[in-house]
Amino acid sequence: MTELRPLTTRECIDLLSTQPVGRLVFSENALPAIRPVNFHMHEGNIIVRSSRTGSIAKLRDEVVAFEVDNIDLTTRTGWSVVVLGKANPITEIDELVALAEPRHRPWPGGERSHFLRIPIEIINGRMFHVSGAGTTQPCGLGSQE
Repeated sequence: MTELRPLTTRECIDLLSTQPVGRLVFSENALPAIRPVNFHMHEGNIIVRSSRTGSIAKLRDEVVAFEVDNIDLTTRTGWSVVVLGKANPITEIDELVALAEPRHRPWPGGERSHFLRIPIEIINGRMFHVSGAGTTQPCGLGSQE
């Protein structure tokens, strides 16, 4: 049996800041695109660093989804948080300097001088626990409402 519990806005925001990697969902060539990205929270916004030439750098005033989760296969518990917001590049020099500090460097190598801000316009999440006998794989969790 899967027990699902909606998360409060505060719980969602607190959980976001516990993970270094999320998934950015956007439209590319009229098709859905999903990219794993390093991120951090800054003044209530999600900040993503990318190269200046990739598909993420082309996002301007576009609605995106951002998903972060944590699943423990041993305890069969986990959570998922989804954010919707309009992604925009950060261009103000003072803000770029503040965001470029070394502790927020992305894991991939190479040039990563483009900064993207995703304000949290809509946020929701769920915590779950799978109890009982059976597989330890979290199958079908997304289909439970």
